[in-house]
Amino acid sequence: MNLPPKPTKINQAAARISAVIVLALVNLATVDAMNPRLSLNSLTFQAINCRKHSALLTEFGGVGDGVTSNTHAFRQAIEHLSTLAADGGAQLVVPPGKWLTGSFNLTSHFTLFIDKEAKLLASQNESEWPRVEVLPSYGRGRDAPGGRYSSLIFGTNLTDVVITGNNGKIDGQGSYWWEKFHKEEVKVTRPYMIEIMYSDQIQISDLTLNNSPSWFVHPIYSRNVIIQRLTILAPVTEPNTDGINPDSCSNTRIEDCYIVSGDDCIAIKSGWNQYGIKFGMPTEDLVIRRVTCTSPNSTAIALGSEMSGGIRNVRIENIAVINTQAAVRIKTARGRGGFIKDIFVRRMFLTRMKYIFWMTGDYKAHADDKFDPSALPVIKNINYKELVAMNVSMSANLAGISGDPFTDICISNVKIELSATPKKLQWNCTNIEGFSSDVDPPPCAPLAKAAKRGGCDFPEDQLPIEKVQLKSCSLEIPVF
Repeated sequence: MNLPPKPTKINQAAARISAVIVLALVNLATVDAMNPRLSLNSLTFQAINCRKHSALLTEFGGVGDGVTSNTHAFRQAIEHLSTLAADGGAQLVVPPGKWLTGSFNLTSHFTLFIDKEAKLLASQNESEWPRVEVLPSYGRGRDAPGGRYSSLIFGTNLTDVVITGNNGKIDGQGSYWWEKFHKEEVKVTRPYMIEIMYSDQIQISDLTLNNSPSWFVHPIYSRNVIIQRLTILAPVTEPNTDGINPDSCSNTRIEDCYIVSGDDCIAIKSGWNQYGIKFGMPTEDLVIRRVTCTSPNSTAIALGSEMSGGIRNVRIENIAVINTQAAVRIKTARGRGGFIKDIFVRRMFLTRMKYIFWMTGDYKAHADDKFDPSALPVIKNINYKELVAMNVSMSANLAGISGDPFTDICISNVKIELSATPKKLQWNCTNIEGFSSDVDPPPCAPLAKAAKRGGCDFPEDQLPIEKVQLKSCSLEIPVF
């Protein structure tokens, strides 16, 4: 019989080491199974495009303690992931935690996904906010004549960009900037929360946005934009905290959002005076639907005042408005030029309103004194139908421009219940021409001409952006 060789000291040592390694691996596997930080949660979300590659912010040095700056981590992660654009694109996942950061730029064929247990905190250190050029259609900063700070999340000349989450949070920590504004210490225009410029195929969805230093969401000079399922919250007393401002954009869809703002919940824009006229890019083919708004000091949906590149073919429907100055307000003036035309509004439900209908032809906030006062705006074919309102102080304040009346204003099937102490004059109309039917209280004489059978117009065809179907995408996030 052949006996096995007698173990040597070396073999015995190797066996002991192997046993220790095996035991360690078993223990580590047990720890992994018991440690929730090392388990993964798979989830699906809807996006215009899915990505082949995925990475966590922590892989690039991100620290979610709410104190450590992650500006470098975001910038480094996006720079690295940009190299994967041609290979199916990439998504950067922000996992649970509090992630302090300054401004960072996005890239094409890219998704930024913010988990529901994650919160981005905007830095209040101005050194983490680079300055960018003033917008060419504005000619100056919105707050001050000088430059402007980059937005927290910024991008330009991009294609196929998604900013989304499963109700992840972004807090702009705007109090620092609001205080400077109130003290008149703002020398450079305050940062916005999200701004995407000169881009195509943009999606911003499924997030809660709080306390932006100024405007929250600002797509500009872009096309094929989808903004949906956002909760936007700002103190109603703080300045210029507009919710969503589509600006010189085409083929845009805004839907299923809840907005509380210190300014307009949605403001449709296209440039300021001579700068917007020269740039000449309208906002057109825009649908806004299923939005709830509260803004005691401003408007649910504004058209203007910066509208010098023109606004046309806007469809607004199924809007709920609570404790707000007006439902839809047109803001323009001499020197604006441009146009607002082919606007269609239906199915608005309103309560605690100062006005229902509001048009202003003397909105005097000009970029500078170089505007041409002979540049008159064209306001025509504005349609409202199927509106129900309660607790209203004044039905309408409609003021066109002398020598440049607002024409083809149509209001039909509107029921307004007045407040306990309404204004004595319910319809104030100057330099207005139009039609009405089935409106209570009865409108002013310039609108007394009967609207056509069936009431005011609302197109029944779909815009191309309404036909875009989102894809079901997936990713994995560590469970903390």
